[in-house]
Amino acid sequence: MAQNTVGIVGLGHMGAGMAQTLLRHGYTVLGIDVGAKQQHAARAMGVHVVADVAALCRQTNVILLSLPMAKHVQQVIAGSGGITEHAQAQTLIIDTSTSEPEVTRSLATLLAPAGHQLLDCPVSGGPAGAVAGSMVMLVGGEETAFKRAGPYLEVLSSKVVYMGASGNGHAAKLVNNLLCAAHLVTTAEAVALGTKAGLNAQDLIAGLNAGSGRSAVSEVNFPRWILNDAFDSGFTMQLMRKDVGLAQNLMHDMGLHLAMSEQVAQIWAASEDNLSDDNDFNYIVKSCGLGD
Repeated sequence: MAQNTVGIVGLGHMGAGMAQTLLRHGYTVLGIDVGAKQQHAARAMGVHVVADVAALCRQTNVILLSLPMAKHVQQVIAGSGGITEHAQAQTLIIDTSTSEPEVTRSLATLLAPAGHQLLDCPVSGGPAGAVAGSMVMLVGGEETAFKRAGPYLEVLSSKVVYMGASGNGHAAKLVNNLLCAAHLVTTAEAVALGTKAGLNAQDLIAGLNAGSGRSAVSEVNFPRWILNDAFDSGFTMQLMRKDVGLAQNLMHDMGLHLAMSEQVAQIWAASEDNLSDDNDFNYIVKSCGLGD
């Protein structure tokens, strides 16, 4: 089996970006997507678009998933016509979706008796990071699978952190996204307070970034997408609301009542009333004191 052939299921912003990076590093990339627009764009960049999972599995035993939700991952892996039906021996599945830890663990258990391995590798860095190969990956799964996936992860990311057992990568990503969601809320409120007190927003962000109040949100999101009104990160309100909801479910599953995190989750859930699913996720600042 040629190890320079990778299949990708899901050729949206992230999947297409990762395909572009793999192609740039000399890999042959196969792909499938339900959208005609995504298929056309993928073909234009050199992806060999195939008809279905069966066709993908016939040509590679390294498959990368870039899908919206856990239910889509379940369908592609275990559903009718899915990977479990058509996989070659010792197939490695690299799931870059932000999914649910328990779903990931159950799928890994399902795949193991047949000799297949599943890594949960949720990513940070957005479409720009996918294209540049500069994403951050938090990885869960068997260490042997992690080592086997090393060459692919190295190409796709600037930093890889191995979190241990299956599902741990997804759990860590939910915690990360909960923090990001919280930082957007608190930084927006801080800027609203500062500007009300007469400070220039850009000067205030520069000051925060020089001090202990800084975060990735103040250092990246505010200068790149918020203060300039660009709001074009490529990550939507719908996706972040989903991730915050999953983090809230994880809190409940763990029997924890975390007051600040619960408040953040409520703010994001309530934003559905006035911020469209398709809005950039940074638009949450409009609900936190920085409205038009």
